[in-house]
Amino acid sequence: MPVYVALSRAVNVGGAARLPMAELKTMCIDARFSNVRTYIASGNVVFHATMSARQVKAALEARLKSYFGRQIGVVVRTADELAAILEANPFGKAAPNRAVAIFLDEAPPADALRHAVGRKHEEMRLGAREIFVHYVDGIGRSKLKIPAASDGTARNMSTVARLVEIAAETIA
Repeated sequence: MPVYVALSRAVNVGGAARLPMAELKTMCIDARFSNVRTYIASGNVVFHATMSARQVKAALEARLKSYFGRQIGVVVRTADELAAILEANPFGKAAPNRAVAIFLDEAPPADALRHAVGRKHEEMRLGAREIFVHYVDGIGRSKLKIPAASDGTARNMSTVARLVEIAAETIA
């Protein structure tokens, strides 16, 4: 049975969409996912499911919409895909809390980085279905906006690494 990692967009940031992780876990169990584990209060969840990634996404988004009364995006990756993203991080020498992967449903457009605005010292690279960003001066000081990433959700490499570990534990 596949191990999936689901990343909810805009959950528990800025107080707009408060979601206790116990509620997220219950949603996953109600969707018939098993071995459900959440990680930090930002909408990260690892689990087994017999469904396809597309079905997992639809099931979680439907439950989140019911909970919040509005659409909350979810990005889904398999455990292997997430491990490959961590390995592909072009900013492996950067502090892991200053390098992020912005997870997208589809491949970013080839010209995505050209349309970024507010760039100062940030470094950016395209991935398969991600945009990698190294916030040299720290994410809190950045004014960077990447229009192609507006429907995505970002996780720093510390979080990605921990989710890879949890997924590996779930497989074992």
